[in-house]
Amino acid sequence: MNVKDMFGSLVFNAKTMTKYLSDKTTHSLLSTMEGSAPLDASIADEVAEGMKTWAMEHGVTHFTHWFQPLTGVTAEKHDAFINPDFDGGVIFSFSGKELLQAEPDASSFPSGGLRATFEARGYTAWDPTSPAFIKKTDDGLAVLCIPTVFCGYHGQALDKKTPLLRSQKALISQLYRVGKLFGLPETKRPYATLGPEQEYFLVDADLYAQRPDLIQTGRTLFGVRPARHQQLDDHYFGQIKPRILSFMAEVDNELWKLGIPAKTRHNEVAPAQFEIAPIFEEQNLAVDHNMLTMDVLQMVAARHNLVCLLHEKPFAGVNGSGKHNNWSITGPDGKNWLSPGKNPQENAKFLLILVAIIKAVDEHARLIRAAVAAPGNDHRLGANEAPPAIISIFLGDQLSDVVQQLKTGAAKSSKSSTSMEIGVDSLPKLSRDATDRNRTSPFAFTGNKFELRAVGSTASCATANTVLNLICAASLDEMLTQLENDLASGKEFHIALQELLTQEVNAHDKIIFDGNGYSEEWVKEAKRRGLPNIQTTPEALKAYLDENVVALFEKYNVLSREELKSRYVIGNQHYETIITLEAECSLRIAKTMILPAAISYATELADSADAVESDTLSKYAKEVADLVDDLLAGIQLLEKSLRKNIAKENVKAMEKVREAADALELIVPENQWPLPGYGEMFFVG
Repeated sequence: MNVKDMFGSLVFNAKTMTKYLSDKTTHSLLSTMEGSAPLDASIADEVAEGMKTWAMEHGVTHFTHWFQPLTGVTAEKHDAFINPDFDGGVIFSFSGKELLQAEPDASSFPSGGLRATFEARGYTAWDPTSPAFIKKTDDGLAVLCIPTVFCGYHGQALDKKTPLLRSQKALISQLYRVGKLFGLPETKRPYATLGPEQEYFLVDADLYAQRPDLIQTGRTLFGVRPARHQQLDDHYFGQIKPRILSFMAEVDNELWKLGIPAKTRHNEVAPAQFEIAPIFEEQNLAVDHNMLTMDVLQMVAARHNLVCLLHEKPFAGVNGSGKHNNWSITGPDGKNWLSPGKNPQENAKFLLILVAIIKAVDEHARLIRAAVAAPGNDHRLGANEAPPAIISIFLGDQLSDVVQQLKTGAAKSSKSSTSMEIGVDSLPKLSRDATDRNRTSPFAFTGNKFELRAVGSTASCATANTVLNLICAASLDEMLTQLENDLASGKEFHIALQELLTQEVNAHDKIIFDGNGYSEEWVKEAKRRGLPNIQTTPEALKAYLDENVVALFEKYNVLSREELKSRYVIGNQHYETIITLEAECSLRIAKTMILPAAISYATELADSADAVESDTLSKYAKEVADLVDDLLAGIQLLEKSLRKNIAKENVKAMEKVREAADALELIVPENQWPLPGYGEMFFVG
């Protein structure tokens, strides 16, 4: 099958619908998918029958409502198409009712207090804006997956998709207002777009099987960098090894079948680290596709005797993995409203959107930080490899110059893009963008979009995008209301807009920073500006309880006070569970694997020193014995900490154990060390 025929072959998309549905039903469903009409429930039976027929032609026997509970991963319960008939056989059926709604056990998923253990009823409901698809396993089994939302008996959102869809609604209503204000044509429904770049590591499955910490926690709790790691900068964009390229090619094929527009693949900075990036899509679909991408990466890795690690920090001392959340807006005129044009100082609509985003990020920096908070991400944020825990905006030279002009009145000029001479006559001139890229910024403008670089590699993009949509909607709402009131009082449009932009830029320009976000100078400067520097997940999650945040979510019907509190509770429970799991795993490995190996080698050294009567060897043996004592002390501290089970103390105790264990790894012979080292795992291929 060629790529053209392969792409979307496992998706119930527009092309497929025309073969299995009537023209009237196809038109109705496509109108719903495109957002121009609500779902017509009367077509459900025909759609269900069409889906079933198509799916069974692909060997499908079961269907599932595929949803995204607050676990952070996807969930599915498979039901067969079969039903008994009167002759003792079976018939294959799939009704509109089964398509529209199902009832998984809501008490078995995290609810943060929204559901008690005895309150089991919950509902999944079809989300027709994201097309159904078929997942196939290596042994040929296949299931029809129907993207759905998940809610409790009283309608509370128990998933990540519901608030995302609600936030899109809030943003869309404001984008219509902007379009109306500027007299723009309404040719289509406005929407947010997303292009999430996905970083990951690959390790050999045989080595992975020998690392209990990787198996149980997704990261190495022990291990030191080898002499060669990423310091030569030779892995990033380097030649892809044949085994890895074979894996990547198969990943592309599987994604293309699912209609996922995988575009870019390359080596990342750290050894054994890679990245895949898609073309931009409508936001809700892009979130679903990213969840599927993570599944496909892990499934295909197994075929190649590899394991795909999606943890934010699987290896200490080298770069971790993030998910670059490229977010933009398409207006009702069908154009990207974050594209500045050739003269952004003249592009009033663009400047209105830009200033609204600056205002939103400044007012809600703590909420953005909460949206990316996770125990794995705590190892990245604030380190010199990832965007810092201080939320700021990078605009680049051109837009920063325009914004500075806005502070004192109208922007009259802008730094335009230029071409660069390469110095070789046979090569063309390269067009230089007016804005550089800043990898140290957590929220950077990159030409026609904003890139939120702080999302963790394991995370669903839904939470971060819910927040971006919501805060942008709220900021636009406030600014548009003031502008509309000014116009109603008789002010000329451009004068009123200019005054509004100047007002908001002066109030919020402290969030703009184009320099090195990794520097100590920025930490001091950010503190002087009053910007929050939130280092840990428990601290970040407190934003969900802030009264202003609650009011914001409730005003736009994205999450209620109770739903927000549930996210706070679930986030803290997840953090504490992960830390306890890591602490228990660390203790088990240290006691049963590392300590015996260290004692054995320390004894061997002491015996050798006695046998040859060497003072130097005796001193060395004593140093090793002291490290064994340090390891024992760390183990005892961790045991004591686990009895109290306070996350902060568990983290400190694990660090003590690791410090001694990693020092011993540099001494104990490799053939006696019980765990595969970083050097073995890094250079896969």
